[in-house]
Amino acid sequence: MSIRPATEQDQDVLRDLWLAMQDELETPPFLLEDWEHCWADLSRHVRDGLGFVSEDDGRVTGFAFAKIPRETPALVHVTDLYVAPAARRGGVARSLMHTVATTGQERGATHVGLDVRVGNAAATALYRRLGFADHERFMAAELGTVLERSERVERPPSVASTHVQSDDEAAVKHALEQFMPRLGRSEHTEVTSPRNGWVTVVDDLCDRDRSAQRRLGSELSDRMGVPVVAFALEEETVVRFLLFERGRMVDEYLSVPTYYGDLNKADELSLAANPTLVSRVTGADPARVRAVVRVASSPEQLPPPRELLDAIAEVMGLEPRIDR
Repeated sequence: MSIRPATEQDQDVLRDLWLAMQDELETPPFLLEDWEHCWADLSRHVRDGLGFVSEDDGRVTGFAFAKIPRETPALVHVTDLYVAPAARRGGVARSLMHTVATTGQERGATHVGLDVRVGNAAATALYRRLGFADHERFMAAELGTVLERSERVERPPSVASTHVQSDDEAAVKHALEQFMPRLGRSEHTEVTSPRNGWVTVVDDLCDRDRSAQRRLGSELSDRMGVPVVAFALEEETVVRFLLFERGRMVDEYLSVPTYYGDLNKADELSLAANPTLVSRVTGADPARVRAVVRVASSPEQLPPPRELLDAIAEVMGLEPRIDR
């Protein structure tokens, strides 16, 4: 195996290798470059003396191209490096890189840099062995996604409280000590003494993460074998509650079912409160549940969300603990 400078007479074989590289890397369409434009750049590197090919018995097996940008003369930037699969594991890529680095050093450069696809684990491992380290990260996204998300207004935070039907405050604390580390990082957890037969838990992770509160409610209900009610005031706009019995969620309510997006009619109806289940879990009067725990197509059609949550909790005989 030998390394030599590439010439413009190598265009045809380089084209075949370059196309094979694109196929192997599964280059996404938005990054694809046609060969004619690519060769316009590569031939410039060849004329600058920064294009090299590897040969084995007169057959070209790989290539490396680089440039020394005028604005960063201390950096040799490797733009392309590829070795045909049949020629790998014989030190070809190392030899190509060594030749590029030697040429760069002769021209006064002090560093060599390159780009590598995130999913190209083999190439990344080689470059790390040669001393390369991460300095920048190239990221891409669909324009539609960026346009949609960049128009979003930052939403207000949410607050939550979880209520366990028990007078055993110590047992609730013990269960939290076991469950919370599995749910995620929480800066603050507060357990309030029993009121009307319910122990209240306030936790900052549950404020931030609805799924964490959902899991906590299920775990507490399952471990202690008692009902659990999870309240949430989400984005200072909508009210949600979840009811759990013996670890299973039996009812979910959202004051504006379509707040987070359109739903089919069945899913929309499923987010209305079930007075019978609310009564069974909390002892609330079903008639009062129907009168107070209403849903609407917009928040403006309901009482202010904090008032609505207070009223719902009062029907259930609970104190929502959302004063923060």
